[in-house]
Amino acid sequence: MEKGDSSQKLYKRMRLWEFPDQYVVEPTDGSSGSCLEISRVDGSMKLIDEIPHCNSLRVPKIRTIFGVIGILKLLAGSYLLVITERESVGSYMGHPIFKVSSMKVFPCDHSLKNTPAEQKKMEAEFSALLNVAEKTPGLYFSYDVNITLSAQRLHDLGDESKLLPLWRQADPRFLWNNYMMEVLIDHKLDPFLLPVVQGSFHNFQAAIGKDIVDVTLIARRCNRRTGTRMWRRGADTDGFVANFVESEQIIQLNGCTASFVQVRGSIPLLWDQIVDLTYKPKFEIVRLEEAPRVAERHFLDLRKKYGNVLSVDLVNKHGGEGRLNEKFANAMQHVDGDDVRYLHFDFHHICGHVHFERLSILYDQIEDFFIKNRYFLLNEKDEKVEVQLGVVRTNCIDCLDRTNVTQSMLGRRMLEFQLRRLGIFDAEETISTHSNLDESFKILWANHGDDISIQYSGTPALKGDFVRFGKRTVQGIVNDGRNALMRYYLNNFVDGTKQDAIDLMQGHYIMSVSRDMTVTSQKGGIEAIASFPLALGLILTGLFFATLSLGRVRNDVWNLLFSLIWASISLAIAALVKANGRMFCNRPRLHQSRR
Repeated sequence: MEKGDSSQKLYKRMRLWEFPDQYVVEPTDGSSGSCLEISRVDGSMKLIDEIPHCNSLRVPKIRTIFGVIGILKLLAGSYLLVITERESVGSYMGHPIFKVSSMKVFPCDHSLKNTPAEQKKMEAEFSALLNVAEKTPGLYFSYDVNITLSAQRLHDLGDESKLLPLWRQADPRFLWNNYMMEVLIDHKLDPFLLPVVQGSFHNFQAAIGKDIVDVTLIARRCNRRTGTRMWRRGADTDGFVANFVESEQIIQLNGCTASFVQVRGSIPLLWDQIVDLTYKPKFEIVRLEEAPRVAERHFLDLRKKYGNVLSVDLVNKHGGEGRLNEKFANAMQHVDGDDVRYLHFDFHHICGHVHFERLSILYDQIEDFFIKNRYFLLNEKDEKVEVQLGVVRTNCIDCLDRTNVTQSMLGRRMLEFQLRRLGIFDAEETISTHSNLDESFKILWANHGDDISIQYSGTPALKGDFVRFGKRTVQGIVNDGRNALMRYYLNNFVDGTKQDAIDLMQGHYIMSVSRDMTVTSQKGGIEAIASFPLALGLILTGLFFATLSLGRVRNDVWNLLFSLIWASISLAIAALVKANGRMFCNRPRLHQSRR
């Protein structure tokens, strides 16, 4: 594999040849590099100089691709993942950024023909999960710039590091295809190694007088504890938390560049919510005695990466959330210091469901940290003028709805702060005094929140109407109700399979015949036929006949008895669903053999 020169640029356009026994990836962007041959029997690969010979027995299918995401090895076969469609969404530090519009999995599993039937069945189960993975939302990439790093970290890269291939510069936390690239890395295939980030990318331009300001908002999702809403909560023992996202707001104006970074992430304790068909499953705190150590590890990592940390906790003071808040606050007593500060702000108690302008109370409490820790700023000569010294870490329970409203408020304050520094705003001027800028900024953060929410919960963010319009609306409240019901359905009946697919893609489970890596067997009896649609149908049928019988009581008293019988049947089925809720749920099926 000596031909894989690390100094080569990434291939931007390729042709995929699908032969009966092999795939060939041919660069077609004017590069003079070699082609990559991948066996469809066992996934082995090598570089070749020419496309293999074609004849009537070897007629290949041909398609254009825009990047190789990686290779995933399962029990017996390997699977090639490629980008088949892309969309240009803007630029980062002057370089084009693309969104993955479509990706496709190509199997290299011909060796399965000689494997036992049980292994074939297991392979089929696992490979079916890749069909789910093909629909992964919010994937972004660049051929020219490292989008896993913030503008400040990118600027601080040494000259030698800037000469390295993009995958070697990348922050592995935000490299979505980190695990899938390992085989390509082992073969030194740098021109094919395309770093992909999961998150969000939006930008807009707005005129402020004669000046044009370009505003970009980027989200980078961490891959250490990635997953779906109910199936990934809290932290692991290393302090990595669920739904950890770095959000960077960048402005470019008159040759200057300013950047402001915030982070969000689940409460860093060992806790979860076991899906049981209830609307809000109980919070379960696991191994409470380890809470101080887990929180300490989490914040130690944040301090190393971001400097000073202000942790803003938005959860309720009472109820199930209140218990989590109490344990979090207690754990933070062991962490609080000069460079880490904890602040609780009961969002629902203070702001209710409509008075989000009361977030100004929160800002007054954190303004000193906000101003002291600054932001990153480059002048017209690309010289560093300001450095961001710390980060605000925001959390609620899901780190979606309340968190996004709060982060958008902080982003707004920082943008005003930066525009005053650059001489565009005077001391009393605000974003709201410029309708075009104000509207675009609200839409920017609303889209940002929706993207992050869709990846974690399956629906757009709640309370998005306030971020989008600056006030709560009737339509927004109706949308919140619909999205809340959709979350309930997805969490209980879809996300288990999705979690399996995510864990496969991220390498959280290693496929090995020698290990006990079997798919959980289907149980007999009621669990073999149990499903939520069936249960719901029986309940609704019972209630229908109960209501029908009740309406005829005046004609025949026996209808009262029938009404009670049908109502009893409905209640019995509902009780069965409640008692055995998890049998109806779409649970992850993989055993947890970690990397």
